[in-house]
Amino acid sequence: MARLLVVHHTPSPALHTLFERVLDGADQPELGDVEVVSRAALATTASDVLAADGYVIGSPANLGYLSGAVKHFFDTIYYPCLAETIGRPHGLYLHGNDDCTGALRAAETIITGLRWRAVAEPVVVTGAPGQDDLDRCWELGAVVAANLLDP
Repeated sequence: MARLLVVHHTPSPALHTLFERVLDGADQPELGDVEVVSRAALATTASDVLAADGYVIGSPANLGYLSGAVKHFFDTIYYPCLAETIGRPHGLYLHGNDDCTGALRAAETIITGLRWRAVAEPVVVTGAPGQDDLDRCWELGAVVAANLLDP
């Protein structure tokens, strides 16, 4: 069975709603061969990453950058997982009150270094999430999970 790891930092109601939609999308009956595991960014270990077949990462944009928790996650797992996780599929969602440009750039730079494979466009939400944002998060979870199934 494939494993999807959803790593998140959800300090706000808006981020919690986006996180729940990602989980809903990833946990579809037709994706029964995918186990969805969620971990808070500060609690996620290199072992969690190595045991997963794909990833969805969620972060707030704090002062234009990734949250400290998500940056800590990447700092912790980067070298222990670098060689072992090349090419694994991933997705990304971000939420900020004003601007997510710096957070998106930072996440994409780190993920490029890890050589993970993007299978969906990042979901970037500023302000209160609307229905379109929620739908895009649901789709993000579903697409990343579907990419873990054997063709």
